[in-house]
Amino acid sequence: MKQKEMAVAALCNGIVIDHIPCQSLFKVVNLLGLEGMENSVTIGNNLDSGSMGRKGIIKIADVDLPEETLNRIAVIAPHAVINVIRDYEVVNKHAVELSEELIDIVKCNNPKCISNNEPMRTRFHVVDHEHNTLRCHYCERIVSQSEINLKG
Repeated sequence: MKQKEMAVAALCNGIVIDHIPCQSLFKVVNLLGLEGMENSVTIGNNLDSGSMGRKGIIKIADVDLPEETLNRIAVIAPHAVINVIRDYEVVNKHAVELSEELIDIVKCNNPKCISNNEPMRTRFHVVDHEHNTLRCHYCERIVSQSEINLKG
């Protein structure tokens, strides 16, 4: 019999963010501001995945993050899955969803855009959910998934 071994320790209560592309893992860490969090955080990268080959995973103990915060992950990890854990059991599992409008998450790539030259929040509209293509509200520059730069 083949014995299965967990690469990352089990979580009693909290949130597990799974199926993060390896190249996006630390962007997700920064996006969620995890470096300043006092809760226990476990980060695993280049873990085996049947569907992705290799993946990243983040486990955050004893926390409930708002859905809008978790869905921000969809900007850089559109196929990530959120697992809510209670007493070592998954009580809710769902994919992240990219909202129609992104405010103060993505930086416009156009150096002449007003959002890069005035103290204001950036604002993007999703024009293609399948390919994570965004359009700046102010200058209408189109930004593809590979061109996305996060603010901060």
